[in-house]
Amino acid sequence: MSGGPPKGLPSTGPHSLLDMPHPLAGSSSEEAVGGDSTPSPDLLMARSFGDKDLILPNGGTPAGTSSPASSSSLLNRLQLDDDIDGETRDLFVTVDDPKKHVCTMETYITYRITTKSTRVEFDLPEYSVRRRYQDFDWLRNKLEESQPTHLIPPLPEKFVVKGVVDRFSEEFVETRRKALDKFLKRITDHPVLSFNEHFNVFLTAKDLNAYKRQGMALLSRVGESVKHVTGGYKLRSRPLEFAAIGDYLDTFALKLGTIDRIAQRIIKEEIEYLVELREYGPVYSTWSALEGELAEPLEGVSACIGNCSTALEELTDDMTEDFLPVLREYILYSDSMKSVLKKRDQVQAEYEAKLEAVALRKEDRPKVPADVEKCQDRMECFNADLKADMERWQSNKRQDFRQLLMGMADKNIQYYEKCLMAWESIIPLLQEKPEANGSPLVFIPWWSL
Repeated sequence: MSGGPPKGLPSTGPHSLLDMPHPLAGSSSEEAVGGDSTPSPDLLMARSFGDKDLILPNGGTPAGTSSPASSSSLLNRLQLDDDIDGETRDLFVTVDDPKKHVCTMETYITYRITTKSTRVEFDLPEYSVRRRYQDFDWLRNKLEESQPTHLIPPLPEKFVVKGVVDRFSEEFVETRRKALDKFLKRITDHPVLSFNEHFNVFLTAKDLNAYKRQGMALLSRVGESVKHVTGGYKLRSRPLEFAAIGDYLDTFALKLGTIDRIAQRIIKEEIEYLVELREYGPVYSTWSALEGELAEPLEGVSACIGNCSTALEELTDDMTEDFLPVLREYILYSDSMKSVLKKRDQVQAEYEAKLEAVALRKEDRPKVPADVEKCQDRMECFNADLKADMERWQSNKRQDFRQLLMGMADKNIQYYEKCLMAWESIIPLLQEKPEANGSPLVFIPWWSL
């Protein structure tokens, strides 16, 4: 880990995030795409991607104000003015109590799903069931099939590298539990997905496998339509607003991927440094046994290094358990959004092809067939749902990353404060210990030499 000021990440695409227009926001006349092209009404909303969401403050305490009394007070100053919890909640879901099951054929983990609701769709006010990862995966697949126009939250990745991560360790199970809990809460907060029949069954059915075998839930009409859209239709061009969404998601995923790789390298270096510190500190302790007057200062240095090791271990654990999972979730989120965009493009391509076929008919005023109108309805449904989910996703992202970055700043401040206190604690040992001639040792800071 080298010192010096951090360097900005190199651009990984043709445009920087600050130059990327908001997919749902408008541009000024100077920023209009294509010269004289006029953006749609939906594009006339205020920009937020470049001007609000992705600009991180790099300044310190504003002039004329006092700095926080402690690092923890930074969190108290964070105001989440974008809280999306304006609606009255009537559905609460939690994931907890992971348990390991050892069977003849396999070993797996189940989680307790507790649901409390006042909705009429639920027969009881509270439910408690146990589910394993493959049940969560089944739910997500069913949501994608039955709600193809909506953004489905991502699941944590199922597979891990054997020999590197123990998927039955307490740390891994707890990290996955948090991710599964967030997955269900994302669905619970959604105004459409939370009313899905499959989601209701997932939360309430005692025997989910029996429900899977019955196959009682059929795909919705929209789901059927999208499922049977083939790749035979070629999209001419996306509307500007959806093209902007696609460009933004590509760049956003590349930036997060770069941050994720660098963060993993930093954590690896911190773990290696931690191993060295744990070997470094005890050497001073064993050395002190050979000394007389230096024994106490040497023991102090050993204890100081031990305290720094503990602080570094806590910082590394925080990055591993809190920072990296959020990055990976949003990388997967961008993939989910791209998938919905692709489905929307397929419907638009189908609509354009059918409309063109009608126009080629040798009639003065050809009547638009019903199947073309239905295709247009599906496309408009995709457009409306995709834009609504994109706005919701942006609000969640803004909230999540503010909390994440503020927490990261707070943890780093705590780490350096602990190290500073540890090293300051040995200064009195050097200053107050008299030498043999009666004159005290004078502490000379290394930076003044």
